[in-house]
Amino acid sequence: MLSNDAVKQYISDPEINQKDKVMLCLAIDVSVPKPIKEITQIGIQCGYTGIKKLNVSSILSRQSGLVIRSPSGWELTEKGKAHIKSIIGGPVAILSSTLRSNLSGISNSETRVFVEEAVQCFEVHFYRAAVVLSWVGAISVLYNHVLVNHKQAFNSFAAKKNPKWKPANTSDDLTRMKEADFLEVCETASIIGKSVKQELQTALTFRNGCGHPNSLKLGEHRVSAHIESLILNVYSQY
Repeated sequence: MLSNDAVKQYISDPEINQKDKVMLCLAIDVSVPKPIKEITQIGIQCGYTGIKKLNVSSILSRQSGLVIRSPSGWELTEKGKAHIKSIIGGPVAILSSTLRSNLSGISNSETRVFVEEAVQCFEVHFYRAAVVLSWVGAISVLYNHVLVNHKQAFNSFAAKKNPKWKPANTSDDLTRMKEADFLEVCETASIIGKSVKQELQTALTFRNGCGHPNSLKLGEHRVSAHIESLILNVYSQY
């Protein structure tokens, strides 16, 4: 439900009360029951050192309907999960937590900062900007990957697809080709696999729908899935 980093952020908020901070510790790996010792350790790791002085068991025992105790430990009920969502701001905050947890898989610091800007757009509900920005960054990463590692193979297959193709040596050269055709050539040249190409084609279609004034309606889950897919299939791979 929430990443460690997200819990650190919310648990440091002075406006969140004691019992809610304890319950936030249950939101990490939310489907896994936790004994008191583990809950306390999570709190400490997330910067809530005051949890060491609390009777965590007593606090949770008083949260009727929000938590449940099983033989394996304490966990949030559905009502408890809804309560946590109400504390942190609803589904966008939950989805943002997932996206931010994926940022650590991006090794290039400049790329990671770029994707983080797209996530920030998502967090403030600038959904179209988040979709477009995340795609622009992803295609840039792919351009660089092709030029550094597969330039000869790409140009060879591009020429087979279009005999008038002039060999590309820069990212600007690659922009002469439509992005949809670029993905096709990448697959033909075995730079990306068929499944990845299909996933990126879907992302490109979605990006095109978001890049122009139209009646397309966007929701947080769809936009989050778009960004997450690009993180997993492009940003964290190349």
